[in-house]
Amino acid sequence: MTSDKNTPTTLSAKRTIISVDAMGGDLGPAAVIAGISRSASQNPNIGFIVSGDKPTLEGLFAKKPGLAERCELRHAEEVVTMDAKPSHVMRYGKKTSMWSAVEAVNTGEASVCVSCGNTGALMAVSMIRLRKLPSINRPAIACLWPSRNKGGFNIMLDVGADIRADQEDLLQYALMGASYARNGMGIAQPRVGLLNVGTEEHKGRAELKVAHELISEAAAAANFEFVGFVEGGDIPSDRVDVIVTDGFTGNVALKTGEGTASLISDFLREAFKATPFARIASILALSSLTRLKKRIDPRRVNGGVFLGLNGTVIKSHGSADETGIAAAIQLAVTLSQSDFTHKLALRVASASSARQDNPQPEK
Repeated sequence: MTSDKNTPTTLSAKRTIISVDAMGGDLGPAAVIAGISRSASQNPNIGFIVSGDKPTLEGLFAKKPGLAERCELRHAEEVVTMDAKPSHVMRYGKKTSMWSAVEAVNTGEASVCVSCGNTGALMAVSMIRLRKLPSINRPAIACLWPSRNKGGFNIMLDVGADIRADQEDLLQYALMGASYARNGMGIAQPRVGLLNVGTEEHKGRAELKVAHELISEAAAAANFEFVGFVEGGDIPSDRVDVIVTDGFTGNVALKTGEGTASLISDFLREAFKATPFARIASILALSSLTRLKKRIDPRRVNGGVFLGLNGTVIKSHGSADETGIAAAIQLAVTLSQSDFTHKLALRVASASSARQDNPQPEK
């Protein structure tokens, strides 16, 4: 096993370094290490800083030949539980694996942090250690949503970083979401929609109407297309690439979508077991069902990205398995190699400067 303090130059030479909290997931560190191993086998240019209980992790690394040489192990004697209060972790969490993983990004030793741990605590620790970008009022969590688009997914934000969002926040979400689409998904000119109860411009709360104007005015300079208001049915559509909303609405939509997908899966399973003929039909439709399952498999898009911080943090689903964790790490690598954090900071700062130079008249 590598020593607890490899020199950064040795570990990071010609490699993208990802910091991983190995202790936060529901399935334990074994699933995290398996995901790291899968990622390492797929990309020789990745290195890892892995935070967690040293004896436990050394035993898991011993079962993965060659993986130890790609990783630096950092001992953390405490773990943030899923029911831990963010305020408590902020005060007393310095010895946890989550804090250690975020700190590696803060010090510049790693470019992205990945954790399966408590979302609220992870955001709190990230806010403390990384701080917000100068122009950002509220950070956001962006998730990928299966869609009819060519790439297979849309981006939605905020999905739970903060339940509130005024018109300025929604404008910043649009800018950050467009930057994520451009650098994380390779969409040159993302299409951005603002979630509302209807597509007509006169509908919605006052802050949504003002946000509509602000985003429309910012679109050309920020190199994205604003399609206007969109409805819930547009979230998985090919009409947009980025859906902007407040954290309360986004989180409800996300959890509803996950629950609906699980319900449909259960209904299909029950239907194909109902009769002998149904079982035969399921065998005949096996290849199609396999393609469908792969298309909507949430593990393929595992990873909500914290946007608006001085560093990139990816929140992997708490129940993520090896496949899901590998997907989150791959997203981390993509964002790191595109210099995402720096580009996002420049984009938001540029838009903020433009608005200060050209203030809008009061209405």
